[in-house]
Amino acid sequence: MNLQSNDFELFELPVAFALDRAQLDERWKALQREVHPDRHAAADAQTQRQAMQWSVRINEAYQRLKDPLQRASYLCELHGAPIQAENNTSMPAAFLMQQMEWREALESASSASAVEDLADDVAAMRRRMLADLQHLADEQQDWSAMAAQVRALMFVERFAKDVDGRLEQLGQ
Repeated sequence: MNLQSNDFELFELPVAFALDRAQLDERWKALQREVHPDRHAAADAQTQRQAMQWSVRINEAYQRLKDPLQRASYLCELHGAPIQAENNTSMPAAFLMQQMEWREALESASSASAVEDLADDVAAMRRRMLADLQHLADEQQDWSAMAAQVRALMFVERFAKDVDGRLEQLGQ
């Protein structure tokens, strides 16, 4: 193992958006068994420090790969198309209109069922966007289009959290 390996190399997975979650989980467990700091408790200080570094590195990579949005962002960065969400917030007009309509619907929703309907719409949009990310990454390898799609999905994810918060307020 090499600390400089990318996350996919570390987990011995193909560099792709689509991944086998069971394989990722199994590899994470195997790597953790190998390097977990408790396993090296009787070793010298340098070995313990290295085990801690490896454990942190493996956990960070696992978190990044298991989350589709983080994995997509990471793929973009690996292929020279950083997300730059702080600097680049431009979105297509139709997407922005959809966001505004959702925000208005959330603000005016007076019942849990209205908010749940909105949550269903958002979840469907998220599924479509994730499918688009897979297509852009694994079939087209269009990293700049994928970066734009990741930025849009970040908006949707934030809104989904707002919807969940509203459901909590309504006691659902």
